Amino acid sequence: MVCRMFRLETEVDKVRRDLLRTRLRETNTAASPVLRALRGTPDERDVPLHVWAVNDRTDDLAGGLVGYTWATWLHVTYLWVDERHRGAGLGAGLLREAERIASGERGCRAARLETWDFQAPRFYEKQGYEVACAVPDYPPGITEYLLMKRLG
Repeated sequence: MVCRMFRLETEVDKVRRDLLRTRLRETNTAASPVLRALRGTPDERDVPLHVWAVNDRTDDLAGGLVGYTWATWLHVTYLWVDERHRGAGLGAGLLREAERIASGERGCRAARLETWDFQAPRFYEKQGYEVACAVPDYPPGITEYLLMKRLG
């Protein structure tokens, strides 16, 4: 039950969202020595990492990886390869390049990503990723997987 001196509002409010994120970050930093140690270091902020596969002749996008690095982790947000180019190693190449940049240039020690059961969990396992968590029925009828990999 909510105390009667507060009202609950449900509209999308970017200013309040940003304030909430700031306050949560301050609370988490105060509670965690690990997060406190990150303050003021290059690992404190997300750094975007994008890798694109572009056709040399047509300039068409054949595939891409969008992610970011944070706190010695690579987080792969999106990985997509055009259907015409699947099975030729392009996805593995995009992932390897992102891992190379993350570990070699940004000091990342691990990578993580999410995928659904109908997408590519077996592909990621072939690339050395291990299932850390499976969330059944997210969304209903689909299982979401969180996969991780230690980077060399």
